[in-house]
Amino acid sequence: MSIFLDENSKIIVQGLTGSEGTKHATRMLASGSNIVGGVNPRKAGTTVEIDGATLPIFGTVAEAMQETGANVSVIFVPPAFAKSAVLEAVDAEIPLAIVITEGIPVHDSAQFWAHAKAKGNATRIVGPNCPGIISPGKSNAGIIPATITGAGPIGLVSKSGTLTYQMMFELREIGISTAVGIGGDPIIGTTHIDALAAFEQDPETKAIVMIGEIGGDAEERAADFIRENVTKPVVAYVAGFTAPEGKTMGHAGAIVSGSSGTAQAKKEALEAAGVRVGKTPSETASLMREVFANL
Repeated sequence: MSIFLDENSKIIVQGLTGSEGTKHATRMLASGSNIVGGVNPRKAGTTVEIDGATLPIFGTVAEAMQETGANVSVIFVPPAFAKSAVLEAVDAEIPLAIVITEGIPVHDSAQFWAHAKAKGNATRIVGPNCPGIISPGKSNAGIIPATITGAGPIGLVSKSGTLTYQMMFELREIGISTAVGIGGDPIIGTTHIDALAAFEQDPETKAIVMIGEIGGDAEERAADFIRENVTKPVVAYVAGFTAPEGKTMGHAGAIVSGSSGTAQAKKEALEAAGVRVGKTPSETASLMREVFANL
């Protein structure tokens, strides 16, 4: 089992013909993902060859879905055009749109998030500014390296791409059911809570690692959700214990104001909900190995 992405996922890439789209589509194909085409209005009707696969380019997401049965779009479109790309995916009601693009203006993200909600959330948006989703051995949609770990019973949800990779590597001897990189922008689609709820329902995910970071209150809200709704063991890491107040640290959403959004406050909220919180990524992985050994 896995969440959001599995061996039946048919993937299109918006921006496939660009350098980033081509590079990461090559890696996705090499890891076994079923990429069925790309979208670029200016190159509709052409094809691209990637590692022996001939992929058709469609003018719209709706056309690509109709012709291929695609149910996932991975979006590698430059920031200035990303809003239009996401809105198009939402209008086509593709079930999953994974927005890799970094640097999308927050008001653009707010618009496509609100549009998806107005359409009844027929499209799950993951990101923006995220590494994507991988269900090892089944499918990989985004930029997560596929060789870090194999399939296993640990679910992983993370704001940070790099920490996603590190945690996958640290837990490689156990393995990952699905790793979901939700992105670190102030406005994102899929949240920690969405992933936690899905992992709770997945019978083959036995325990969950949650990686958050300073800024906002997403981790505190996740702690409340865990307390009320999650029966599986959760361990967590909150990046930014040494971050100075008032400084934006890497992600646009990672900014602390006073005591609000600090790593310590998030740690305390999570621990109050029964979540074990590591002081470093490696300590967090050790906690998960300990938890898993006692399952």
